[in-house]
Amino acid sequence: MLAKALAKNLKRNGRAKKFYEMNCSTFRNVKQFFNQIVIPLMVDKDATFLFDEASELPKDVTMMLLTILNPNPERRNTFAYDDYSVDFDFRRLTFMFCTTEAQKIFHALMDRMERIDLEEYSYDELGEIVMCGMGDYGIEPKTLARIGKILRGNARAAQKMADNVKLYCDGFGCKKFAQKDWDSLKHTLGILPLGLSKIELQVLRILARKKECSLTFLSAKTCLSKECLQRDYELYLQKNNLMEISTAGRRITMEGTKYLKVLDKAQNEC
Repeated sequence: MLAKALAKNLKRNGRAKKFYEMNCSTFRNVKQFFNQIVIPLMVDKDATFLFDEASELPKDVTMMLLTILNPNPERRNTFAYDDYSVDFDFRRLTFMFCTTEAQKIFHALMDRMERIDLEEYSYDELGEIVMCGMGDYGIEPKTLARIGKILRGNARAAQKMADNVKLYCDGFGCKKFAQKDWDSLKHTLGILPLGLSKIELQVLRILARKKECSLTFLSAKTCLSKECLQRDYELYLQKNNLMEISTAGRRITMEGTKYLKVLDKAQNEC
């Protein structure tokens, strides 16, 4: 969304340049890149290119881009391939790269870019994103604030939640989503406080029963690989200060213990 908004403001002779969006996982090699993208879309053109999933760029295409994007005062480079010799004029062309796996981008290619890292969304901003997808449906402000807290800081989750709320409203023939509706939807979808997954909750309960444990112990108890636990589940628990990792192993925090007590109390009341 941000790349498209930026592209609308990249103009040549007073007019927005033509915009192309492409997924880097579809690139096979330099030959395909030249025949399908460079020759028909870049030669003597005014255009903006968004390379999405940039972490999936093939190595030979990455090496080619090192030459094409090499910074210089003229803001232009020439690259020769087979029978072609193409002049890349970056007064006319703009390249943008997007990825959530920045660590996979070749370091020399990253050095040629102007890097933009996005700030984390606040709960209020996530609520605004939910409302952007609601159309003529409404959500009570206090309920919207509670929804924002379970979206894990994720804009896509906010968009999906808007769809879930609208489906719920359609099912009950209403246009206003209130707290009682949110309680019902949470129960139906199995939504936990802070948006924890069932496995993250399982990890917390294991840690609550054992003072400290190893990653191997957690892996055996959850039947998940160590890498899966580290990359998919432990990070969010640590982010919310529900667990911590020390030289002695994994252990639940005071916040994690409090989380389980509040959750168990709410479930008992239900």
